[in-house]
This record gives sequence, C-alpha cells and structure tokens, in this order.
Amino acid sequence: MGETMNIDRLFGVVGSALDSQRQRLNIIASNLANAESTRTPDGGPYKRRDVVFQTSSTQTGFRSVFSSAFGDPAEPAGVRITDIIEDQRPLRTVYEPNHPDADEKGFLHLPNVNPIEEMVNLMSATRAYEANIAVMETGKTMTLRALEMGR
Repeated sequence: MGETMNIDRLFGVVGSALDSQRQRLNIIASNLANAESTRTPDGGPYKRRDVVFQTSSTQTGFRSVFSSAFGDPAEPAGVRITDIIEDQRPLRTVYEPNHPDADEKGFLHLPNVNPIEEMVNLMSATRAYEANIAVMETGKTMTLRALEMGR
C-alpha cells in the first residue's frame, strides 16, 4: 500500500461512476415519464426498468491485458451498468371500462411504476452523482496544489 493512487486512476474511477449514475438517472426519468403509459410499441403497459451495476476495471489497453494476466490488487475498480432489467412486480389494475386500453372485463392495466419510489431513487442517484463530482473536485484541487509546490 506504499503506492498512492495517481490522478488518472482517480478520474477513471470517478468517471465510470458519473457515467453509470447518469445512465441510472435516464432510466429513472423514463420510468417517471411512462408512469401512466398503458400502451407501448411492444404492446401492453410500460414496465418499470432498473439498472444492474457491476464493478469493472478502469484500465485500458496494454495495462488492462497485463493486469488481468498477472493481477494488480492495488488497481481501483470503477462501476458500470451491465444490464437494464424490467421490474417483475405485478402491474396495477383498475376498473375503467370506458378506457380504450381496458380489457374485455373493463380492467385497465397500468405500469408498475411507483412515483414516490422513483423520486427516492432519483434523489439517491443525484446525491451519488454529486458525491462523485466532489471527489473529482478534491482530486483536481490536490493535483493543482501539488503542482504549485513543485514550482
């Protein structure tokens, strides 16, 4: 642990987190926008979507190949989205016989999107994004101070 994290590794980790949270925010926005969508291009009501995160290497090129072959436990891991999944919870059903998308019994199937849950997820993703921006700003400040000391 005598080695310190260099700035490109820091920015690689933070950059992967920022990109993943941005994608998560887009999915949450899509869920909120479609909270009442009863008809999709695939047919039927919209189904809530969520992201699946996984740690990933922030290395590229030769360093990535070398590290995977010989292992580098000191290498920080970033995060990436590996999948976007549909929520398997049941759809909401209401009796609305006059709605054009109601079934033969008069029931309307609505998306399984809970706006309150989505707002909580939105706040969580926003705070994670802001925390990563703060880490990046701190790294930038420390780098600038180190350069000033070297003058």
